[in-house]
Amino acid sequence: MSDVVGTIKLACLDLAGTTIGDIATVERAFAEAIATQGIVPGTGAYARAMVHVHRSRGCPKIEVFRGIFPGNEAQAQAANLTFERAYEGALDRAGLVAIPGVVEVLDKLRGSGIKLAVITGFSRATLSRVLSVLGWDEKIDLALCPEDAAGRGRPWPDMVLHAVLRLQIEDVRQVAVIGDAESDMFTGRRAGASIVAGVLTGAHSRERLLNGGATHILDSITEFPDLILREDLGTHQIPATAG
Repeated sequence: MSDVVGTIKLACLDLAGTTIGDIATVERAFAEAIATQGIVPGTGAYARAMVHVHRSRGCPKIEVFRGIFPGNEAQAQAANLTFERAYEGALDRAGLVAIPGVVEVLDKLRGSGIKLAVITGFSRATLSRVLSVLGWDEKIDLALCPEDAAGRGRPWPDMVLHAVLRLQIEDVRQVAVIGDAESDMFTGRRAGASIVAGVLTGAHSRERLLNGGATHILDSITEFPDLILREDLGTHQIPATAG
């Protein structure tokens, strides 16, 4: 087999902060969930918990709560259930707002023959609800949550590798990953993706994204197609650049 990678064949896309602009909704749901477990706004414990939430963006939600309530699985599970109910309730009330231009991005990539996989830290139930609200079932090839990868969500590489297997991609270097959190970057790099793009529309700063291993920094997902539709990636390391 030739060692030339060729072109990108699979794009793995994050949801919150990357393709949909619901960062505030997610954080409110976390705050509500934490409050039901006795950690209320205005306290030091609440401030510490929300710092943990911010640092852990992109990771499986249950793992975030396990970090806040170490050694208390029942409390973590209860908080996670409240999070899911609060977030889905917000969807019912206000719907979801896609990042401007993202539908055109999806159409352009699929029209170019690139497979699209959405990967997220939401549970399967929440992911299904999000996709239903967005109406993206016909725009993507695959939607994965940590449950699809034996519970190992970001920052592990498992969801990306699962997408590679499911969509029959020949080489992990034919994969591009895009997300707004440090954990997205870790996932892409650990999976062996050639392009691991961080976007500045969500949770983490340029510095955090570069710390996670971003190969590129983009202002928005709208810059993603021009990046990954370049011909002949070869085997060279791509330097991090600003969009």
